[in-house]
Amino acid sequence: MAARDPDRCEVYSIDRNAVRQAQAELVDRLIATRLAEFFKALSDPTRVRVISALSAAELCVCDVAATLGMSPSAISHQLRLLRQLRLVKRRRAGQMAYYSLDDEHVATLFHEGMDHVGHG
Repeated sequence: MAARDPDRCEVYSIDRNAVRQAQAELVDRLIATRLAEFFKALSDPTRVRVISALSAAELCVCDVAATLGMSPSAISHQLRLLRQLRLVKRRRAGQMAYYSLDDEHVATLFHEGMDHVGHG
């Protein structure tokens, strides 16, 4: 006798009303892809720490590097990716490049994630 899978129904039954309701609220594929890319960007601990630093203040590349104890080159690479995904924005001031979170949504999601894992 096969062991029961606790993550599956024991009988196959579809609640058509529940399915229609879920389908009406289902995110489309393009938005799902963008959201997955957003969360994928946050799957790297270095990028999470960059977001953490930028949630406190606008920082130049060298400041972010010093904060994280990394090279400016390594931080520039991470910031470029985060900027492409619209998680951070860049402001040029002469020869300096300053970064901040793209908008309040990024800060909110970061802080909500921190609350969820119990360190907020």
